[in-house]
Amino acid sequence: MEAGLYIVGTPIGNLGDISFRALETLKEADLIVAEDTRYSRRLTDRYEISTRMMSCHKFNEHQRSEQIIERIQRGEAVAMVTDSGMPCISDPGSRVILLCREAGIMITAVPGPAAVTTAVALSGFGEKGFIFAGFLPHKSGGRKRDLEKWAEADLPVVFYESPYRLMKILDQIEAYLGPERTVFVGREMTKKFEECTTGTPAKIRETYENRTVKGECVVIIKPNL
Repeated sequence: MEAGLYIVGTPIGNLGDISFRALETLKEADLIVAEDTRYSRRLTDRYEISTRMMSCHKFNEHQRSEQIIERIQRGEAVAMVTDSGMPCISDPGSRVILLCREAGIMITAVPGPAAVTTAVALSGFGEKGFIFAGFLPHKSGGRKRDLEKWAEADLPVVFYESPYRLMKILDQIEAYLGPERTVFVGREMTKKFEECTTGTPAKIRETYENRTVKGECVVIIKPNL
C-alpha cells in the first residue's frame, strides 16, 4: 500500500456490514489507529486481521497525531478507525486529518456505514437533504438554544443522543418545538434488537417509558412544513 492515511468506515453495529475494500485496507496497512483498541479487536478478530493497533482518542489525539505523521513519513500506511461508523463524524480523527494534510501526506477514505445516513434512510424524511447536528450540548441552556434555533428549519435535523437522556430530550422537543412535532428515534440500528419509532414526543415516550433504554440513539426532528 502507498504510504498515507486511510480513513476507514466500520460497521455501526452488525459486523457483517464491513466492505471488502475496508477489510483489505485493514489487513494490508502497517498500523491501525483505533479510538478504542479493545472495541476494534472485535472486528479484527472476527476477520482474522493481525495488523498492529494503536489507540487514538479525544484524550491523546494531539500526541498521537505527531506519531502517526512520523510513521507515514517513514513510508507506512496507517488505517484510522473509530468504534463504529466513519471517523470524524462526531468521533475523533479530525485533528489527525488536518495535521496530515498540512504535512502534505496522502489522505484517502474507504467509505462505510454511518449512523446518521442510516437513520435518515429509515426515517423517510431525507429526500431533500438534512441538517446534521452531532451531539447536543449537555447543559439544558445549550440544548434549549439549539432546539429553538432549528424550530423553523425547512430540513430534518439529525442528532445523536445518549439513551440516558432520551426521555429528557423528548420532553425538551415538546416544550420548545411544540407537542405535535413529528420525531423519529432510531436505536440499536443494524443490530438484532433494532427499534425505530416515529410520532409525537408523547407517543415515543410511551414506547420507552418503564423500560431501560440501551444503545446509542439517533433522533430526527421532521420540519414543521
